[in-house]
Amino acid sequence: MLLTKFDPMKEFRDLEKRMESAFKFPEHGDIANVSGFTPSVNTREGEYAYHVEVDLPGVKKDDINVDIKDNVLTISGERKTKKEVKEKDYYKMESSYGKFQRSFTLPDNTDVENIEANSKDGVLEVVIPKLKKVNKETKQIKVK
Repeated sequence: MLLTKFDPMKEFRDLEKRMESAFKFPEHGDIANVSGFTPSVNTREGEYAYHVEVDLPGVKKDDINVDIKDNVLTISGERKTKKEVKEKDYYKMESSYGKFQRSFTLPDNTDVENIEANSKDGVLEVVIPKLKKVNKETKQIKVK
């Protein structure tokens, strides 16, 4: 006769595993086919400006939005790609659609009125100028 040890928590662990698998997010490579994609971003600080470079392959310039609200820079848009192959003995069409959004809190020393954005070869570059520092002279206050 085979004896099985009673485990009162086994059913809860099984339920937890089923719930995790039901709500598990896809791996990074699969996310583009499910609900969008998360573009890669490089940021750097120059002497006169901050630079944000976003990799957006296959995204048209007209499908990119760059907004600023409450000192937060938001880059969003939608990627629509369609690949179609017509051969003599077969036809294949693949398409993927997905929305994306990335947000960045800007430092206090940014000139939000003069931000520029350019898209070229699938890379969006946003240049955020810094405000010029005003070197004020030290003023001596006479104590009375």
